[in-house]
Amino acid sequence: MKFRTFQYRYIAAVSVITLVLIYACGKNFLDKKPLGAFSPDQLYNAAGVQGLLVGAYHMVSGEGGVTAGNNYASGASNWAFGSVAGGDSYKGSTPSDQGDVVFIETWAYNANNPYFNLKWQAVYDGAQRANDVIRTMAKVTDLDDASKKVMLAEAYFLRAHFHFEAKRMWNNVPFVDETITYVANNTNVPNIDGSGNYIDIWPKIEADMQKAVNDLPDKQPEIGRANKSAAIAYLGKIYLYEHKYALAKAQFDKIIPGTYGGSGNGQTSGGQAYRLVNFQDNFNAATDNSAESIFAYQSVVNDGSGTNGNYGDVLGFPNSAGPGGCCGFNNPSISLANSYKTDANGLPLLDTYNSTPNVSDPAAPYAGNLDPRIDLTMGRPGIPFFDWGPTPTNTWVRDPGSNGYFSPKKNVYSKSQQGVLSSTETSFWGPTQLDANNVNLIRFADVLLWQAECEIELNNPDRALALVNYVRKRAADPTGWVYKNSDYDAGAGKYKVQTTTADNYLVKEYPAGAFANKTYALKAIRFERKLELAMEGTRFFDLARWDNNTGTVMAPELNAFAAAEKVRPTIFAINNTSTFTARKNEYYPIPQQQIDIENAFGTVNLKQNPGY
Repeated sequence: MKFRTFQYRYIAAVSVITLVLIYACGKNFLDKKPLGAFSPDQLYNAAGVQGLLVGAYHMVSGEGGVTAGNNYASGASNWAFGSVAGGDSYKGSTPSDQGDVVFIETWAYNANNPYFNLKWQAVYDGAQRANDVIRTMAKVTDLDDASKKVMLAEAYFLRAHFHFEAKRMWNNVPFVDETITYVANNTNVPNIDGSGNYIDIWPKIEADMQKAVNDLPDKQPEIGRANKSAAIAYLGKIYLYEHKYALAKAQFDKIIPGTYGGSGNGQTSGGQAYRLVNFQDNFNAATDNSAESIFAYQSVVNDGSGTNGNYGDVLGFPNSAGPGGCCGFNNPSISLANSYKTDANGLPLLDTYNSTPNVSDPAAPYAGNLDPRIDLTMGRPGIPFFDWGPTPTNTWVRDPGSNGYFSPKKNVYSKSQQGVLSSTETSFWGPTQLDANNVNLIRFADVLLWQAECEIELNNPDRALALVNYVRKRAADPTGWVYKNSDYDAGAGKYKVQTTTADNYLVKEYPAGAFANKTYALKAIRFERKLELAMEGTRFFDLARWDNNTGTVMAPELNAFAAAEKVRPTIFAINNTSTFTARKNEYYPIPQQQIDIENAFGTVNLKQNPGY
């Protein structure tokens, strides 16, 4: 497959922005069918700038502009960059199908991999759409100052989000603000200073998100829009990635309510106080935008737009018959399944989880206790998969010789939702792989576990323990588990008859004093993120953040993963020399197409990352 090259300064704004003239309540305000191209003068009004803002929101999906129809790489879920590369999952399908992902999966990537160029295109297209809002707002006369302030704050929020995505992907990236236009002032934005040193864009990302915190309202008329609490959570996330734990903690304190030991008043854009909900409600289109949802890509189907669902995940459905019918990508790894083993006290096996026997091994399966989140995260042979019946052996895995035994589940719909919350539109080859399941970018469990990290780094072990235990207590609630011999209620996200559990579930909270040792506490907190957020595109970036360019965390973790996988039916047994290189592979290579464009006239504006 060949991809178009992209330079953010060359695409005319009027040809890539979706202008929306009629708005509807609910999340589908982000997903309107384009009505055509407009001249700049037509955009200098309330409807025009609102349409530009909707266009910027839409790019959270990674789908649009030059990436339209190609966003297997650039989707909001980051399945290839965050889950596959982080050991949560295998590429899936067959080794040759979307073979560029094999190099990402085995850390053999280089700057010519087209997946990186697609992601770059998507995030900088999104940043420039946010810039279009900021530039245009100065010429809009039919909006009051209060409305302008809120819309600008949304644009700053989105611009910070897109640059955050670029920063954690490539680290050494340019910051493109509203002074960089497509027509005038076409100076290439460098990622280095006059001495050739990389420029750190964290301060500018912080500044944008702080503007959003200052001016966003507590509630929004459409629930998919960012609000003040979402900006506060995101600012805390930014500080956490910078290892500014005290500053991050201060932000999270503002939004964690008293029911979770905090003093904050965080709420969704619809006015619900933040809380943990039934686990499955986070991955059920019928219960999207719950009290746990802080910021999410808003996915819709069957609205006449064709491919507006979560297109970035269209490959990641069980193969063959069943939900989707194709394509067997993003299969959860055997190592991930083993992570859900628990001991007699219902606690994780932090150091020995990946020893044999393996969970669901067809020859000699593990028969001990399991954290019930395993069967809410992946389809396992013989275990009920919503109302589709028991997950079949092998037939949902396209190539069992290279992809283990498991199928993705968090992005998949139930059988009773097919054709209602999955697409029936035939505008592309796989409409049944599109559904209305939102893509979580920040949920409240994230915040609790981020705050636990901050608390342990700031020597508050009891508070860190309490935060982790809130998440584990939710996992221990049997009403949210998977049960055999029972109908599944898709609307409630639960099984109707809760008599026979699907496996030997046992998960409990850590006992008092368990986090007194900081080293142990950090290991436990990090492992909890692995269990809670598995298959949500976070693992690779968490590992890189914890490593902090020391070479002491990420390379040992992923090389141990590869060693275990080399004796299993996985791609690592085929590519048995796969190695993660410390102080190189923690960040991806800047796309060569972008370097060639930016440096085409003899001046080095864009400098490649070290090691590539």
